[in-house]
Amino acid sequence: MQKRTTMAALLTALLASVLPGLASQAKAQSKPKISFVYVGPIGDHGWSYQHHKGLEAIKTEFGDKVTTSYVENVPEGPDAERVIDQLAATGSSLIFTTSFGFMNPTIKVAARHPNVKFEHATGFKQAPNVAIYNARFYEGRHVIGLIAGKMSKTNTIGYIGSFPIPEVVMGINAAYLAAKSVNPNIKFKVVWVSTWFDPGKEAAAAKALVDQGADVLMQHTDSPAAMKFAEEKGVWAFGQASDMAPFGPTAQLTAIVDDWNPYYLKRVKDLLEGSWKTGDVWDGIAQGTVVLAPWSPKIPADVVKLAETARDNIAKGTLHPFTGPIK
Repeated sequence: MQKRTTMAALLTALLASVLPGLASQAKAQSKPKISFVYVGPIGDHGWSYQHHKGLEAIKTEFGDKVTTSYVENVPEGPDAERVIDQLAATGSSLIFTTSFGFMNPTIKVAARHPNVKFEHATGFKQAPNVAIYNARFYEGRHVIGLIAGKMSKTNTIGYIGSFPIPEVVMGINAAYLAAKSVNPNIKFKVVWVSTWFDPGKEAAAAKALVDQGADVLMQHTDSPAAMKFAEEKGVWAFGQASDMAPFGPTAQLTAIVDDWNPYYLKRVKDLLEGSWKTGDVWDGIAQGTVVLAPWSPKIPADVVKLAETARDNIAKGTLHPFTGPIK
């Protein structure tokens, strides 16, 4: 009898210690898990940095209603598929894959995990559980093209390109057409670095462009390496994805800043409310997704007015960067 009483007491004590832990674990598992996949480091001070600010905004806004996770420095291709699949298989409710090259891996993984929701940035493939979102970066390129055309003394703009995909080519075209509209003698020189983030390659490209006569630099890559080089060499530059003025306080004329926070907050809110659905969002200056950083005081007042007028007219819908005729 004594033995049974002791055993019962031990069992009661064991349950008392285990059950609260199980309850706590079940409660944690019941919270939606929001995951992000980044092509670069969160400290790139450009593209991935801005997306990670969106994750931080989610944590601030929703607190303990959700849990979050992220994986940085994920190469596009097979590695991306493995990372996304692991996130889907380990409890993620909503996964944001934030680079163009994550498109096919996202679609493949989504087919294997129909109960997980996915959002892919800058791509064009959807599925019942895959939404896509993008920004009209070309609108910002139009504005900086106007500034570049006015500010260049050598009539040569250097452009550091990552990959010749639609969003990048679109941006080059928008900037060139705008610059040409205010300076018929302008020329663009493009160096392709075949990477999103490689400070060494980006700096080398900047040097090559300046050596070819460029006195204004643009980029569609993710590090501030080109901005740092511009600061050292005394040429103008534009920040990409984030305000890069700290790396080029004299060189930066302005920057195209990607503000993803409102979009991410809305999509997580939709998930929590049960109203999430697939879709295609392509916002720009009007919606506040594409933002121009403060103008450099080095820009003449008439050029600032030109840039602000273009920005405001794009927001109002009265100006489109690709309205013809091309001259």
